[in-house]
Amino acid sequence: MKVHHFSVHDIPRRRFLELTMKGGLAVAVTPALLSQLTACGPGAAAMTPLDTDRDLISRVLKKALEKGGNFSEVYIENRISRQIVMEESVFRSGLYGISQGAGVRVISGNKTGYAYTDVVDEASLMRAAEVAAYVAGGGSPAAAVKLSDTDYRSFVTVEMPLGEIADEKRIEIIKRADHAALSYDPRIKMTMVDYYDEVRGRVIANSEGLYLRDELPLLFFIVQAMSDDGKARHMARERLSMHSGFEMFSQVTPEEVAKNAAREAIAMLDAGEAPAGMMDVVMQNGWGGVLVHEAVGHPLEADNIAKGIGAFTGKLGQKVASECFTMVDDGTLPDFRGTINYDDEGTPAQRNVLIEKGVLKGYMTDILSAGQLGMTRTGNGRRESFRYIPIPRMTNTFIAQGSDDPEEILSSTKKGIYVQSLSGGSVNPVTGMFNFTCREAYLIENGKKTRPIRGATLIGSCLDVISNIDAVGNDLAFGPGICGKGQSAEVTAGQPTVRIRGINVGGSKA
Repeated sequence: MKVHHFSVHDIPRRRFLELTMKGGLAVAVTPALLSQLTACGPGAAAMTPLDTDRDLISRVLKKALEKGGNFSEVYIENRISRQIVMEESVFRSGLYGISQGAGVRVISGNKTGYAYTDVVDEASLMRAAEVAAYVAGGGSPAAAVKLSDTDYRSFVTVEMPLGEIADEKRIEIIKRADHAALSYDPRIKMTMVDYYDEVRGRVIANSEGLYLRDELPLLFFIVQAMSDDGKARHMARERLSMHSGFEMFSQVTPEEVAKNAAREAIAMLDAGEAPAGMMDVVMQNGWGGVLVHEAVGHPLEADNIAKGIGAFTGKLGQKVASECFTMVDDGTLPDFRGTINYDDEGTPAQRNVLIEKGVLKGYMTDILSAGQLGMTRTGNGRRESFRYIPIPRMTNTFIAQGSDDPEEILSSTKKGIYVQSLSGGSVNPVTGMFNFTCREAYLIENGKKTRPIRGATLIGSCLDVISNIDAVGNDLAFGPGICGKGQSAEVTAGQPTVRIRGINVGGSKA
């Protein structure tokens, strides 16, 4: 059996550029022509397949079930995106992208057939339905229910629609961030600023009668700053991302993002080599939540549970963590990067308590795994684009807020490591073993955060780490990221300050 190792990262520049286009038409803008990008103005027209006739969709759903199957689905998508990159204070590229297409899926018991097309017309959709239907050969077809509009609650608000923003404003934001990072300290020698926004339109219809249509805006802003004092260098990065209009930059300014990146770059210039061995670890609130996203969240996704593999298989209702540990996946947090009004199968977003006071309460399901396990759908069926089938994925996953004072957590830790920022990590979903790289970390000596260290990694198993958490702070915070599981997904990870008593730290110090 092939085992996929899942990962989540705060995304380096090259991977950011790869993910900004999900297929389709891209118009590249060279530095010399960047000024012409602004001439497009706001609200540039784009083709859209979202007005596809509803009667046609009904015929496609019926066609997909002709050979058998108990469920069919049509997913239509349109994306309009802009991406601008500044490196070393020079605009390196601009990209205006249009991506559109549709996928047809058939589920027959435990089997799934899927086919997609870049052309959304009757002939292409019918052909995709025929191809997807082959998986269900020999079965008795289910009857498709007449489509009807489905109401949903929106958890995303937009005050300044992205399609109405002139590109001069985007460029101004990038310049402000670049200037703020370089002005922070003369030892900041280089910056890279990546700006990306998109509006994704979706139509989801299925043989159960569901018909949904919406648009979801997304902004992703990354500032990287490199410090150099002649003896050492450090590349730091800070991310800002929301499902939001352009008002995101009024809530968190580009200067704040840039200064946070520059602060880390300067602080880590004096880093010494990290020690190795078993030691206590205090993790700062925010992006440190990526550890439980990776080490605990992926093993709780129900596709592996349905296969009977993974650290949490068969443990529903059992104690799996310390009593101070509660873990939640919540796709309804207003405007967060991982927020969805409904998932890519049409199931409404919801708050799912996965582990409560140490007891395993549930898994994250999609339509297929929910049927296999006899469980309810939790709104976690997600896909990167129309080219992919939906699979169980996290949304906004976090350790729930505790009652401990963060300063007391640190002061009561005699010796260990204080982890302020993680670069990302990976997990084996079968064994639950994980590893993480610490980008910014410090020694803890006599209850105080002291010298910065480099080269520290956190290694362990999911069950051990959540059983060894003995303090959870009252300062819950979040950070955005990109999760990889064969396909990418926008996620948010969060946690309060937490302490893990005894975790294996791999260091650079002999």
